[in-house]
Amino acid sequence: MGPSRIPRRGLLVIDMQHGLFNGALRPYRADDVLANINALIDRAHAADAPVFAARHVGPAGSPLASDSPLSQLLADLAIDPARDTVFEKTRPSCFFETGLAERLAAAGIEELVIVGMKTDYCVDTTCRAARDLGVAAVLVADAHTTTDSPVLAAQIIIEHHNATLRGAFVSLVASADCTFAAA
Repeated sequence: MGPSRIPRRGLLVIDMQHGLFNGALRPYRADDVLANINALIDRAHAADAPVFAARHVGPAGSPLASDSPLSQLLADLAIDPARDTVFEKTRPSCFFETGLAERLAAAGIEELVIVGMKTDYCVDTTCRAARDLGVAAVLVADAHTTTDSPVLAAQIIIEHHNATLRGAFVSLVASADCTFAAA
């Protein structure tokens, strides 16, 4: 029996923005997570898989207003705006009023690989929303992050979400094992 077919995957990078990544609290394993995300972007590009990058924005005049430097994607992020789809969202779900589900369907995406920030907010909500919309999702265990909360350390938050989301909402994979099929 031959190897099983790799589903057509797209990559979703959530909220890797200056104001969240470079805020008062440093995200857990920030540099490692950024390196893992960039490696995944490079792999997706090499396979000609679609890459989507969400930016969380707030109302005009707010710290995360669309034109604010804090809402911009990290300069060190390997997103190529000429090739990748960068979109704005105003809620924790990357699917809420963004057209993402329609873009995935149009691109023939069978599985959505999810990475980014923050584990306990937008990553969690997007994983759960994907399930509700019938979008198969893969969460990359070492390519999402958050900051310490008043009650839990970031490492515990991440471990908890990996355990909670796995199976019921997503498949869980390590970045080193996450592949994209050539188009």
